[in-house]
Amino acid sequence: MKKILMTGAIALTLSLGACDSYLDINDSPNSPSVDKLSADLIFPGAEMAYANVYGDYLAVTGGYFAQYYSQYFGTSNYMDYSQFKQAATKSSRAYTQLTSNALQNMKTVLEKATAEEAWGTYLAATVIRVAAFQALVDCYGAVPYSEALDINNATPKYDDGKDVYAGLVKELDEAMAKVSGTETVCTNFLLPNKPAAEWVKLANALKLRLLMRECGAVNVQSELAALVAEDNFPAGDVAWAGCWKDELGQANPFFTEDNYASYGGSQKNMILNLAVLATMNAADDARLEAFFDPNIEKKEYQGGVSGTNFGTSTTYRANYWCRPHKEFDSPVYFITRAEVEFFLAEYEARYGSMANAEAHYKSAIEASFATAGVDGADRVLTVYPFDSANWQKSIGVQKWVALSGVNPFEGYCELRRLKYPAFGSVTGDDLYNLLTTTYTPSLLEPGTLYTPIDVNTSLGNNKLLQRWPYPEASANRNSNVPDYPGDGTPIFWAE
Repeated sequence: MKKILMTGAIALTLSLGACDSYLDINDSPNSPSVDKLSADLIFPGAEMAYANVYGDYLAVTGGYFAQYYSQYFGTSNYMDYSQFKQAATKSSRAYTQLTSNALQNMKTVLEKATAEEAWGTYLAATVIRVAAFQALVDCYGAVPYSEALDINNATPKYDDGKDVYAGLVKELDEAMAKVSGTETVCTNFLLPNKPAAEWVKLANALKLRLLMRECGAVNVQSELAALVAEDNFPAGDVAWAGCWKDELGQANPFFTEDNYASYGGSQKNMILNLAVLATMNAADDARLEAFFDPNIEKKEYQGGVSGTNFGTSTTYRANYWCRPHKEFDSPVYFITRAEVEFFLAEYEARYGSMANAEAHYKSAIEASFATAGVDGADRVLTVYPFDSANWQKSIGVQKWVALSGVNPFEGYCELRRLKYPAFGSVTGDDLYNLLTTTYTPSLLEPGTLYTPIDVNTSLGNNKLLQRWPYPEASANRNSNVPDYPGDGTPIFWAE
């Protein structure tokens, strides 16, 4: 995965990495000591380190594990992801980027903000910190948290994911309690020039995500009721937008990752998966055109099968497949209004009114269409109406579709938690015969998943990859690493 390369002070903060190397830099105008770096210089690099991982590695892997993507003809770089496999070595770099480049530097921002009583900046740094830790829990389950980021402790304990979530909610509450809303926030790319009040809305949306994700495992109904009653969430999408450049290393990280020809590369890996295509085709879903490009061969949409790259086929070759639609300046979404509305629909279905749940479900789909910039939400609502008797399926399937084009990692998380779409009656081997190269996409029922070809043997048929092996970058140096519970063992919120 490629790193975001910025210029000037931002490049400095991105390149510093772990805290020990941060403190070792020379005291010079070109390499100032940490005490001479302001939050304005540190924060942008730290947030972009997070945005890079969230918008690239987590989006790529989440896309494969959620069956948004399958593997491009003849290439094999991500075939293991396509088969629901993850290795401890594969996620190590992303883990290091999150812990060293994002979290270590945000720790410094928090310390400086506290010393200066710059509570708007403190809140913003807390939001990025909480989001990074949540992503780690959602991948690995247990992670270093209470003893993390201490350079004098090489073997921090791994905290249970449930305890980390509780700590993150508390962090958000404490940070929001420090602001009145009028405070300024240091230089940043996510909500540039916005006062603390806008960061409060974002913090509330992040808190909603945390509480709703854990609500099936932890009793957080009272906290959710208070948050929903306050109703102080962002009115629209929140994303890193307008900050990307059409240059290698400065473009949208997902766009850069696949070595698009714009930058002289030829590597291509991700194509549209049949699972999401079939579900969208059933409703003539116009978001398909916003989320994926038609194929080169006939300017039509075709979906690949997880677990194969069609490499021996003479019919289903490179130009037959469709690629994710990304531009150099495509936003990296932190959270969308559609995601908030889906959470509110679920809240109402669990604890409130089914009529309100249906209203939020409708609003969520309409908001997703607005993000995609297309019309046709009514068609989707007709084909996939809200079913109060099976609300989890209604919300699960449509949330999965909505996140396919904006935030594949969150789609993967919600797929594991809500358990919809569920697996259907066919497998990848039924859909594509490797020996005869016979492809029968019509066998797949819309709104279902399927077992990949040559699937991860530790999972077997009709099972999602539930968690990742502890990253080598952490586990190899830490004697406190827990025993790995296995690929099929759910994160606490999906048990």
